[in-house]
Amino acid sequence: MWRRSEVFANRTEAGASLGRMLSADPALMDAADRTVVLGLARGGVPVAREVASALGARLDVLVVRKLGAPDHPEFAMGAIAAGEIVVNDDVPRRLGVSEEQFRQIVDREDRIRVDRERRYRQGREPLSVRGRTVILVDDGLATGSTMEVALRAVRAAGADAVIVAVPTGPRDVLDRFAAEDEVDKVLCVSIPEPFYAVGGSYDDFRQVGDDEVRRSLQQP
Repeated sequence: MWRRSEVFANRTEAGASLGRMLSADPALMDAADRTVVLGLARGGVPVAREVASALGARLDVLVVRKLGAPDHPEFAMGAIAAGEIVVNDDVPRRLGVSEEQFRQIVDREDRIRVDRERRYRQGREPLSVRGRTVILVDDGLATGSTMEVALRAVRAAGADAVIVAVPTGPRDVLDRFAAEDEVDKVLCVSIPEPFYAVGGSYDDFRQVGDDEVRRSLQQP
């Protein structure tokens, strides 16, 4: 299903390697005109660009926003994407976050999400995923929380089939997604063992900026 422990020069090389893996599937190639590749912003978009190119499929962006705790914004209570919210167990309750506080955080992060997707698309309408095969692409999986909310969002939007595709990730998280009823297939190029961080599979893992996301989406 995947090979182990490969280090990529950068996200472009990782995306090309992932694209070769996906394009080796005749069923995916035959369904390319009914397939949408969604890159999770920001780091997943350059990877997704290469995947879409390899398949001859259409490309779009999906922004997932973390729902940070009021006094500790780096601590994730959950995440939101395309109106779908995933809450990490009972974290808000344990932190003493009221329903009103939580709703305010959700509203703020959703406004940021909508604004970023609008700027990234530069006036283009989002691609419809209803009745289509959707390939969710990120530059790697760590805990899988971002991919989980992305998965729920595209299923709620009516995707017919969902494939999770990443260049690298830990075996336990990949196995967890593979066991989900909502996931039709999981593809990963490299599984380092032990797995420490996504960046460990890249020579160049610099942060992706907004301009790079826009350029990736503009490329034919």
